[in-house]
Parts: sequence; C-alpha cells; structure tokens
Amino acid sequence: MATTSDHAMNVDAGSTARRPADYVWAITRISLGWIFLWAFLDKTFGWGFATPAERAWVAGGSPTTGFLKGTGENALGGFFSSLAGQAWVDWLFMIGLLGIGTALILGVGLRIAAVTGSLLLLMMWAAALPLTTNPFMDDHIIYAIVLVGLALSDAGSTLGLGNLPIVRRTPWLR
Repeated sequence: MATTSDHAMNVDAGSTARRPADYVWAITRISLGWIFLWAFLDKTFGWGFATPAERAWVAGGSPTTGFLKGTGENALGGFFSSLAGQAWVDWLFMIGLLGIGTALILGVGLRIAAVTGSLLLLMMWAAALPLTTNPFMDDHIIYAIVLVGLALSDAGSTLGLGNLPIVRRTPWLR
C-alpha cells in the first residue's frame, strides 16, 4: 500500500496531481498572504480597521510609529523606539508587507517571502519582549514557522503560479 510520502515521491514537480494537504497549504498561504497584504493596505490608506484615516501613510502618517513607540518599556524597546517614524524604516516595512503578501497570494517567490517574512516577524517578536502571555511563544513565531513550511512544501504550485515554467526554472522565484 502506498503511503503519503510514497505518493509525494512519485508525483513530479510539474504534475497536476494534488493531495488534500496541498490544498490546505495553499489556503494557508493565501490566508497568510492576505494578512500581510491587508496590513499594507490599511496602513497605506487608513481604512479604519487598525489605522485611522488621519494616520494613513498617504496622509503623512508613519506606519511604524504606533507599534514601535509602544515598545519603549520592553527589553529591547529603546532600540526599536529609536527606529519609529524613520522614513527608511517605514519604506522597508511597507515594501516588506506588500512584497510578502503579494508573493504568498500569487504563490511565487515563497522562498524569499519565507526569509523576509520570518525576519520581519522575528523582529516584531523581539520588539514585544518580554511577552505577557507566554515565556517565548506568540503568533509572530507561529507565522514564521508557517512561512518556512509554505516554502518547503512547494505551496505555490497549488492554487498559485508556482507551476509556471519560468518559476520552475528559476530557483529564486520558487
């Protein structure tokens, strides 16, 4: 009897055969991508969910100030507070949110998204230390682990553009 791992080994990279787990990873990829993309959109336009219109990036607000200024009392708060509101930090943060979200939703560039997204999430985790609800684990760490799992599972090939020939031929696009 063939096991799941036997099935996975017999399905080549260009095959259209899918397992239920492939769809779970694809839906997870798209959902996590939407979290990143939504953060970008709300901070850019101030649609009032987490960012009021008057603090939107397009209205001259800083997308990093609210979170980073609130870290002042934390273990690494002095460092992170000093970054708050700096234009280069705002631009890197927003480009990161847009790029990671877009890559995840489209299923292209998952390796880059996993590295950059994990770095962004780990920095946000470090800014929140010490955690108030757990000694070390929070959603930032879980999301970083999921990003790595998405990249390693080739999640872009199901419900995404990961099977395009150019993506398959170009390792950094996978």
